[in-house]
Amino acid sequence: MATHVINVERREDEGKGASRRLRRSGKVPAIVYGGDLKPVNIQLDHEPLWLAQQNEWFYSSILDLSLNGDVQKVLLRDMQRHPYKQQILHLDFQRVSENEVLRAAVPLHFVNAEKSPAGKTGGVVIMHELTEVTVSCLPKDLPEAIEVDLTDLAVGAVVHLSALKLPAGVEIPELKLGADHDVAVVVAKHARGEEEPAAGEEKK
Repeated sequence: MATHVINVERREDEGKGASRRLRRSGKVPAIVYGGDLKPVNIQLDHEPLWLAQQNEWFYSSILDLSLNGDVQKVLLRDMQRHPYKQQILHLDFQRVSENEVLRAAVPLHFVNAEKSPAGKTGGVVIMHELTEVTVSCLPKDLPEAIEVDLTDLAVGAVVHLSALKLPAGVEIPELKLGADHDVAVVVAKHARGEEEPAAGEEKK
């Protein structure tokens, strides 16, 4: 599992006025909570944060929050963005314990659709019903993404949640709730009343 270090500073001032001043100075207010420690108000530099949040791993990986060399492992739990400016307003991070099972949303990466029978058939659309899935595992087992290999996807086929190949130590809690929760992840079907896509083209 890759290591992603996010440098932070302790934030002493609280309140809306203090947060506005922080943002004007190029900082982002945030909080880190959970575990056996008290919540701590922190701040981050906006520019490196803006670059980091453009990566998929920022939302689904264990992050190392570094406060003057003191590192705490966390998950991003909430991010508030400005409605129209390219500006992050606030972040919530949750501490994780290496010995406690966590739940997190993990993105799905679809591969080899163009090689599949469905992908090579004209007038067939391959629909991604889900783009991420919530898993449970220990922090050390949390994958940055789960690959869905569509090489053998046939026309009319449906790939369900239970068909996903999960890394060792990773489970999908929803599947324990019964067959009704084994929802479709990918569906390959003939388009109706639409212009036929070229062979190998996916419908987004």
